Amino acid sequence: MTFDVLLHYNEADRLEALRSLQILDTPIEERFDRITRLAAKIFDVPICAISCIDQHRQWFKSIHGSNTVETARCISFCQHTILQDDAFVIEDAAIDPRFADSPLVNGKSSDRGIRFYAGVPIHAQNGMPVAAICLNAFEPSSFTEKELD
Repeated sequence: MTFDVLLHYNEADRLEALRSLQILDTPIEERFDRITRLAAKIFDVPICAISCIDQHRQWFKSIHGSNTVETARCISFCQHTILQDDAFVIEDAAIDPRFADSPLVNGKSSDRGIRFYAGVPIHAQNGMPVAAICLNAFEPSSFTEKELD
């Protein structure tokens, strides 16, 4: 199966907003790592990341629970998240036809496959969604309304 890159309706401005932040390929910063560690603890998930969605890749400014630096955009969950206004939740990626064949889900990109995903978009000052903060787990899960808030 091939995976498509999903484009924002204003992709050129979105990419310009991301690049104007001058954050891509910058060193690890504790201020971002504190956020991902805290979110992973609060939601009791093994992985939490802040991922920037560039033209062809998903690059992690911070990732707690994994050593991954980036993935192809076409297989990323976060490329879907930046197209949403609210939280984007996949309770069981293994049975979701959009993700079931992904190497992130079937374990071909790591030892274990992602089953649960929840993410919210991060917007630049101009309102363009440039990144996402996301939670990942290796078992199916769900969120309560309170957790979504």
